Amino acid sequence: MQVVHSIADLRSRIKDYRRKHDQSVGFVPTMGYLHEGHVSLLRKARAQSGLVVLSIFVNPLQFGPGEDFERYPRNTEKDLQLAEAAGADLVFMPTVAEMYPTPTRTTVSVTGLTSRLCGASRPGHFDGVATVVSKLFHIVQPDQAFFGLKDAQQIAVIEQMVQDLNLDIEIVPCPTLREADGLAMSSRNVYLSEQERKQALVLSQSLDKVKEFIQSHPSFSSEELVQLVSSHIASAPLATIDYVEALGYPTLEPFEIGHHPTSIIVALAVKFGKTRLIDNLILQVRK
Repeated sequence: MQVVHSIADLRSRIKDYRRKHDQSVGFVPTMGYLHEGHVSLLRKARAQSGLVVLSIFVNPLQFGPGEDFERYPRNTEKDLQLAEAAGADLVFMPTVAEMYPTPTRTTVSVTGLTSRLCGASRPGHFDGVATVVSKLFHIVQPDQAFFGLKDAQQIAVIEQMVQDLNLDIEIVPCPTLREADGLAMSSRNVYLSEQERKQALVLSQSLDKVKEFIQSHPSFSSEELVQLVSSHIASAPLATIDYVEALGYPTLEPFEIGHHPTSIIVALAVKFGKTRLIDNLILQVRK
């Protein structure tokens, strides 16, 4: 495994690989502090690609005022150990100055899909995501890029960007990995106190209740699903709901009772203390 820090060096190594091998390049973009969820993406890429490229870059453009850019967890040594064990060939670890050497005057903005969920509660977040992912796609030029479905809105935004800009990249969504007790794996879980960690289980539990409800109520409304999830989360005293929404996926459009789409997402963001966690459930629904 090779670690590179400059765009020029990364491009040179990928170009050299493509000249010598007729195999695909798989790409896993991350902000580091890797956990088993990231490892699963790398393993998926390893199984499907000739060259596996991992990026580790905490992108300042996607953090709003007062958010946790400075305190976002970082552990380079552990990241590199996990990356190598999972089969990464190249790890791209640029500095902020390498990615943004001058003030950014060109950004990528995906409209519509970013008006709800995290896009509504974190204005400008997805402009930062789309901009950095677009830059990374142009730098790496992968055949496939692997993303976790815990960030399902992010995947919808990136798929739309790829389609609209005619990028020749396949986006590969991968299942959310969870701890043994059901909590979705996240780099931010380390911020949780012992009590917050215990109460955070209401997130996955509330989504499990959605599965049960839909099985017994084939004609359901988005309002019913939101109420079901919200009331269960409210049973945790330390939980503060940012949002709970039930929408079509990947359109992220509301739906009415009796007219639901074939694929829906129930998505949530909840704060425990200063730690904001997201989770979701995507279901194929019989009409």
